[in-house]
This record gives sequence, structure tokens and C-alpha cells, in this order.
Amino acid sequence: MAQKIHTPVMLQEIINYLNLKPGQTIIDATIGTGGHSQVIVQRISPGGKLIALDRDPESLAVCRERLREFSSSCEFVHSNFVDLDTAIKNLNIEKIDGILFDLGISSFQLDNPERGFSFQQEGPLDMRLDRTSFISAYDLVNNLNEEELSSLLWNFGEERWHNRIARVLVDERERQPIATTAQLSDIVLKAIPSRFRHQHYRIHPATRTFQAVRIAVNRELEILETAINKAIAILEKKARICVISFHSLEDRVVKFAYRKAASEELVEIITPKPLTPVQSEVLNNPAARSAKLRVAERI
Repeated sequence: MAQKIHTPVMLQEIINYLNLKPGQTIIDATIGTGGHSQVIVQRISPGGKLIALDRDPESLAVCRERLREFSSSCEFVHSNFVDLDTAIKNLNIEKIDGILFDLGISSFQLDNPERGFSFQQEGPLDMRLDRTSFISAYDLVNNLNEEELSSLLWNFGEERWHNRIARVLVDERERQPIATTAQLSDIVLKAIPSRFRHQHYRIHPATRTFQAVRIAVNRELEILETAINKAIAILEKKARICVISFHSLEDRVVKFAYRKAASEELVEIITPKPLTPVQSEVLNNPAARSAKLRVAERI
């Protein structure tokens, strides 16, 4: 099926804060389908080098085609961003002039029901950003015990009804395995008391559950702080790291990683408070509404 290309979030802010110049070496640690990098590679040409990382080989293939005219200026690497230090070592590069992390998932992934990220379209319960990895959403939802599921939903989704949802999940899977996104969504709706399904949810009631399971499957929070620390270590002096997050759990990790690096006199925090998209961007791209950008500069 045709896939629409993901619209890059806060593109102008990223361009401005990275201070892009011809000849620089820039890492896009989560290149996705290349929305940010299409502009980045233009700004660092001629003579620049874009290191394009992504753990999703399908996104990487789309990006490689999208940036085909700049192929001589790009290195495409199938890699988790937590291994970015190894990636640049393998390319015989020591220092970087800027790095971008655009966290979360793209519309390219979300809109494909076969990937299992969305409760809005029925598909297999997968949620792996890298489909060559071992553990899927199906494995977690059908094998964790009730206490583990409850903890997962609270720690990674801040889901108010985590205990009830976990209990209903365990009860339902005794009848049959929970194998599709529709089954999981229906279970969440069943678990939340009817009077609360809309009263306290500005978003779909299953949103936090799907977020929590996806984060757990892909170890997103677990690896983020390590990746930021590695990124800071390979930045040239005055080079910047930009991280766009999409929920409070991610943003908290970024904030404290920056603060720790600043306390060790490794970086200066450029954005004491996170930047958010301008109203016109949110109107044109509602997916940007929860984005927060934090920037730090290597000392």
C-alpha cells in the first residue's frame, strides 16, 4: 500500500539551532523517512557528510531513495541510536558537528497497519521499530503477569487505570491470545469505567496503553539517556545536540541528561525550557502538538 511521507516537526527550529554550514558532519540519529535530513544535507553541502541512522530498515530504505541525489554526501546505517558511537567509529569519524534525535514514531510507521502501532487500524500486535528484533508487543501482552503489566502501563504510559487494564488483559488472554491491535484497544475500553472513557480523556482511551507497550518493546526510555551521553561525548566544541520528544517521560529523560552533562561542564544548555511548535505548525500538522525541543551545546 502507498505510504505517506512523514512531515518533519519543528524543521525551521532544527535548522536554526544546529547552526548548519557547508562541510560539516551531522548525525541524524533517527532519520525516519528523511524529512529533516533532506534539508540538513542541502545546508551542509558542498563537502558535508550526513550520517543517517535508523533502527527501522524500511524507513531507511525510503530515506535512501528520497536522498538519492545526495547519496555521495550520505552514509546510511541500520543501527539503534544507542550504538551511534560504534557507527561513527566504523566510518572512521571521530567528532561530529551536530546531532539530531527526533524521537517517537513516524506517520510512515503509524499508518501501516501491519506494523501494529495504531489502535485506529486493525493489525498484528507487533510494535517493533526494528522487525528483525526478537520481542514484540504480542510477546509482552501475552506473557507478562498482571503485576508486570500494571507496572509497565504506569511506568511507560502513566495510565491511570493500569491495575484494571492489566487485570482485564490477563482475564481475556486466558480465553484466547491477544493477537491484534483491535483486541488490545477493545480490552482497554472494556477495562475503563464507562463514565470515565471520555470525561478524563482528551485522547483516545487506548493511547497511553499503546504508548507504554511500544516503549517497552523498543526499550525507548532505557536507551535514551545512554544515547544522549554518547552523543555529547562525540560532539566538537560548540557543536549542538537537538532532541525532539513527544511525551513527558521522554522529555524528562532528556532534561536530566542535559542537566547532568551541564553539571559536569560538558555542555551549556541552550534551551532552559523546552521549545514547542508555533501555532501555525500545529494547525498544519496536528502530530506536532506535543513536540518539545531541547538543545545543548558542547563546551
